[in-house]
Amino acid sequence: MTLAALMLFSIQDTFSKLLAVTYHPLEIAFVRFLTMLVLILPFLLRRPGALRSNMPGRQLVRGLTMFGATTLFILGLSHLPIAEATAIGFVSPLFVTALSIPMLGETIGPRRWAAVVVGFIGVLVVIRPGTSAFQPAALFPIASSTFWALGIVLTRTMHGADKTLTILIYSTLIGFCVSGLTMPFVWRTPDLAALAMMTAQGTLSTIGQALMIAAFGRAGASVLAPFSYSQMLWATALGYAVFNTIPDTLTGIGSAIIIASGLYILHRERILQQRRALAAKARGPLTPP
Repeated sequence: MTLAALMLFSIQDTFSKLLAVTYHPLEIAFVRFLTMLVLILPFLLRRPGALRSNMPGRQLVRGLTMFGATTLFILGLSHLPIAEATAIGFVSPLFVTALSIPMLGETIGPRRWAAVVVGFIGVLVVIRPGTSAFQPAALFPIASSTFWALGIVLTRTMHGADKTLTILIYSTLIGFCVSGLTMPFVWRTPDLAALAMMTAQGTLSTIGQALMIAAFGRAGASVLAPFSYSQMLWATALGYAVFNTIPDTLTGIGSAIIIASGLYILHRERILQQRRALAAKARGPLTPP
């Protein structure tokens, strides 16, 4: 399910890059959110209670971060090859690790901090600041990853407070409303081919998210997270097939560094979870005096 979802996300990114040549990223995002809203509506009609949130303020902020992540990544795709934008986007687990300290009160050890630093070195290898190969547009997927990581951490803070459908509905509604406010300024009536692609990317996004939710309902994050890096393979293949672009050597090296650092952080978190579970088991159940 995870692998299928990531394939769909890569196809969605391919559509976004094709569309961004002619249409504004905000318009592309608007039609994507509109399509998602239409597809989610039947589930909402069956469960109208999903509109009630125990943390509406955090849902609002999370929705804004998801909107920012979506729009900024499309903006990056309009200037960068898909594989390069995807590789830079893999820094989001590093940002999640860093944001977990102030927002979740977690303690990050020196090994994970070292992995974060190494991951950022990998980003520098990909974007090559200070050289003729550097493109300022590379900052867009970095900003997108920052917003995405913030949204992930906010989701963790809402664990158990709201249902998955509630979180999905709020993020879609907020993205639709915010992007809709900009339509009088950026709207360009799409032709049938463009409208089909815009609708398709919204459909692919909805199916992909549903698959990811189903996957995480059957296996832990530590099991599924490594598969997220398979998206680099799809991005490279689609970039070559559709745009005839192949990542250069430094992009490949930087991507490998980013992926390795992310996998190491995941490995350390898994070890720490096991230690906490063993410590809790050793303490045994609490009994009243």
